[in-house]
Amino acid sequence: MELHSRDFLNSPPMKTVRFGATVADTLAKYKKGDLSDYELLRHQLGDPEIKDAQIVNWLQEFRSCVTLLSKEHEQLIHAVLRLPWVGRSQLVVEEYLAFLSNLVSAQTVYLCSCLNMVVSHFIPKRVTVSEGGVDFSDSDDEDENLPRNFEQCHQALQLISRFVPSTGRFLSPILQEKFPFIQKSSRTLECYVHNLLRVTVYIPSMRRDILEIIIDKMLQLDVSASRTKIEEAEESAIYQQPEEALFDMDEDLPATPSSSSVMAHPLAERLDTLMAVLLAYIKDGCHVNGALQSDRTKELYLDLLAVFDKVILPTHACSHVQYALFYLCSFRLPLSEAFLEHLWKLVQNPSQATVLRQAALGYMGSFLARAKFIPIVTVRACLDLLVSWIHLYLDSQDSVNKQYCDLDLHGPFYSACQAVFYTLIFRHRAILEGHMKRGLEYLQSLNLERMVMCQLNPLKVCLPTVTHMFAAIMRRYQVVFCYTVMERNSRHMLPVVRSSTGGDRVATNTNPLDCFFPFDPYLLKRSGPLIQPLYQVWEEPADSEFHAPKATPQVSQEDEDDFLSGETPKTECIVGMTPGSYESEALSPSSVGSPPFSFHRAL
Repeated sequence: MELHSRDFLNSPPMKTVRFGATVADTLAKYKKGDLSDYELLRHQLGDPEIKDAQIVNWLQEFRSCVTLLSKEHEQLIHAVLRLPWVGRSQLVVEEYLAFLSNLVSAQTVYLCSCLNMVVSHFIPKRVTVSEGGVDFSDSDDEDENLPRNFEQCHQALQLISRFVPSTGRFLSPILQEKFPFIQKSSRTLECYVHNLLRVTVYIPSMRRDILEIIIDKMLQLDVSASRTKIEEAEESAIYQQPEEALFDMDEDLPATPSSSSVMAHPLAERLDTLMAVLLAYIKDGCHVNGALQSDRTKELYLDLLAVFDKVILPTHACSHVQYALFYLCSFRLPLSEAFLEHLWKLVQNPSQATVLRQAALGYMGSFLARAKFIPIVTVRACLDLLVSWIHLYLDSQDSVNKQYCDLDLHGPFYSACQAVFYTLIFRHRAILEGHMKRGLEYLQSLNLERMVMCQLNPLKVCLPTVTHMFAAIMRRYQVVFCYTVMERNSRHMLPVVRSSTGGDRVATNTNPLDCFFPFDPYLLKRSGPLIQPLYQVWEEPADSEFHAPKATPQVSQEDEDDFLSGETPKTECIVGMTPGSYESEALSPSSVGSPPFSFHRAL
């Protein structure tokens, strides 16, 4: 007889249809070797049509004999853990939570099993949809009860962590193991990441580990969706639109979601969804009622910085995930200064791997150039540090007769030079505006001429896109003249460069500085509005004096960078044949280095 909701609420749980002995009697028989009632109980617990009253009845009995449920009853406990309690009546949920509390308190051997069960509910249930007699599996169940179901799972985790203080140590590997594949839908990934971040609210000691788990997975998406692939997918999506949509000028027609907020590249769309969740978490974690909380912000910054050092900095060709730290640093100037100081310490640390020191210099130069929220006084202070380090490095090389560019020996030097050039390209106007004379005196005080003319020849090694624009700007203000060196470089092939893998190699018509700019333009649509107000885009120079001498080689418009005008001279930019170089089609999330420098048109 099926119980109605009113009958169920007003009736004692024992009034249910069931077979076999009580749980206590069943366990006693099992101990004596009688397995009949034991197997019957397991079968009834797995009934897909099980009623709420039956679940409550059994849970109460299990609670009364929880001390008897030792390791030998593992199969029986797993049957209880598979009970469909999430989304059931409030009475079922409360009884199940009480059972979990008692079980992990009395039998800690089942802690991981309980944690696995709860975490498995962090993604929408997979449902089967039948169409035309064919069953389709769909994991994007838009169940209106999802928020309530997730809330019940978090109640369970909170209770478990309260009774077992070491829960976090066992939960971290489970969260990583249960993380959905990056090929799963955006909805599935979004739900799981949202739930993981929510765990950090009531188990704050797990925040660093959880951020590392999430960001590591996001990096896999990031390196699999390169800038070039994203831009090609967006262009292809535009061309594939119906002709009417391309030429329809009726402003009353609403914009389609595909053209406004959805990324054409499927992996970029998933990454965009997760970036939106992560940035929202960062904002909410640092603010209370709209007011920034210094202590909370600092703690989150330290956790995110630790994750940056461990997984972001060593990752080759990531384009967007690092903007989480960029966004957080925008909240307060001391955070930006702390980040720059941290990068500078990495650069100065001789025990750090050379590729990591070069990556830190890439982040430093790109951050100084692109972050609108960094004042010019901070930019100048960082330039002073970089230039002083460069001159000290040149002092140490004066007695060394080196007539070729040895990247194995001087990689950080070339990266530092490129960081200086790149920063000045974006920040020279701010340095000069207001008081041109003082600004020029400051630029001249940097002694850039020595850097440009030195025998290590950074203009030959740094990316041509950077060197040409730097040369044009310095020529405009008559700070330093680079074109003589650049023309001489263009007439000579690069000499032999020593290989770290053994032997010699000749690099011809290549740019051997394997470096990238981590804060190149942000391409993701949904999360982009949070970044765009903070981001310095390149402003095209209108002055004709930025044209270079005619003798400089020219290349096609395809190599135009977002900060280069169409008339700015360019040369071929091919990534050097160094061990850290990778083709765009063979990127690895764990490799260290930088991608080929892809050129983007103005945003």
